Amino acid sequence: MTKETFSERESRDIIAPIFDALIYCHKMGIVHRDIKPENLLFSNKDYNTAVIKVSDFGLARFLQEDNFATTTCGTPGYVAPEILREEPYKEPCDFWSVGVVMFILLAGEPPFYHEDNFELFELIKKCEIDFDKPAWKAVSADAKDLVKKLLVSDPEKRIKAEEL
Repeated sequence: MTKETFSERESRDIIAPIFDALIYCHKMGIVHRDIKPENLLFSNKDYNTAVIKVSDFGLARFLQEDNFATTTCGTPGYVAPEILREEPYKEPCDFWSVGVVMFILLAGEPPFYHEDNFELFELIKKCEIDFDKPAWKAVSADAKDLVKKLLVSDPEKRIKAEEL
């Protein structure tokens, strides 16, 4: 795909099936842990008609109800702050990554960026989101609100599946 930014409608049409797939995985006790654009496959080049599939379950983990994951893993720009803080974590880490993807779709750039991974991880842990860029002027308050609810540092306060 070669577009730099997507409309809210287009972003919704891309993100909704990702949420559906993750909600299903989470109900089955599976945490993906590496949601990023490269792991989202389109069945054809026309994103308006394409079926979107979540791929690459190489870092996925099966979690029983009372278990947490503890492995530090994921792709630097998409990894959730709780993983970077080396806290035990569960399914909300996937919703963080979807928030990063949604931010990129709407703004054409990631919410957190630095060439140095240590500095990038510090930015992610601080979780300061900037909606002042020109691309955000055309984005509704509702879309910004969803991004804000996904990109919450505390996984307990991050939006949950039943709230979507």
